[in-house]
Amino acid sequence: MTARALAAAMLAAGLAAGLAAGLAACGQPKVSPMAVTNVMADSADQVMYGVRTLITADGVLRAELFADTAYVFEENTRYELAGVKTFFHTAQGERNTELTSRQGTYDVRRASMEARRNVVVVSQDGRRLRTEQLTYVQSRNEISSDSAFVMTEPNGRRLEGVGFTSDPDMRNVRVLKAARGTAGVVEDPAGGGPARRPTGGTFTLPRGKPQ
Repeated sequence: MTARALAAAMLAAGLAAGLAAGLAACGQPKVSPMAVTNVMADSADQVMYGVRTLITADGVLRAELFADTAYVFEENTRYELAGVKTFFHTAQGERNTELTSRQGTYDVRRASMEARRNVVVVSQDGRRLRTEQLTYVQSRNEISSDSAFVMTEPNGRRLEGVGFTSDPDMRNVRVLKAARGTAGVVEDPAGGGPARRPTGGTFTLPRGKPQ
């Protein structure tokens, strides 16, 4: 075989291998987030956009729930949400905490909401909690999580751990495990006297050995 014929044969083999690899790749389609969304839309009983609903208990407004998109399932008892924003309210009906997340589920039968992915809770006075999953139970007016979280305050106090329960305003936070944090700024009261810690919420750490 001449050198020219050998080069031609090698080129043909390379083209054939490339074509085979391309066909194999085509046989393994990639699943995009848009495709997953389309599947959910196809299986939902109803799809709604720009959703707003009120969460009440015994006639008292507990929260306002907003979502960019809601996929309705199980005879209007389960809502899968995208682009979630929730405002929690005081007993007097005033907004005091805002929650945002990329996804969520509102279960009408259980009267609960689960927020997922990039969950951020911010109080009126600047306390901020970040986690990847959080549950709100309407009957107890309580937020909780089994995931890792970080909570910070404007005065520099920081708390982190794995799992917590709290009121929506994050005034009384109970850490389930692996708790650690910093006390933040120490202030001097007006007129002198001994230093005091800044006032704020109560952190309850888990019992047992320090983490």
